[in-house]
Amino acid sequence: MPTENVNIRVTGELRKHLQQQIGQHGLYENASEYMRALIRRDLKSRQEAWEWLRKELEPAIRADESAYVEVAADDVIARNKGQ
Repeated sequence: MPTENVNIRVTGELRKHLQQQIGQHGLYENASEYMRALIRRDLKSRQEAWEWLRKELEPAIRADESAYVEVAADDVIARNKGQ
């Protein structure tokens, strides 16, 4: 896979934080290593969120149609508003 450079501008508090994460006193050797770690963490977080949602919805998806109760949209909205 060919390597493509991506340049970003980081200023102020973001730059200060970045500098604390890299170099002699940081966990990462350089900004590129830190950015790759952040992207990997973001991808993992998204994957975990989708997995959680799938697990939550799976029982309803697999439920028999007779388990469902028909309700009007207005009733659902009222219930969610706490009325």
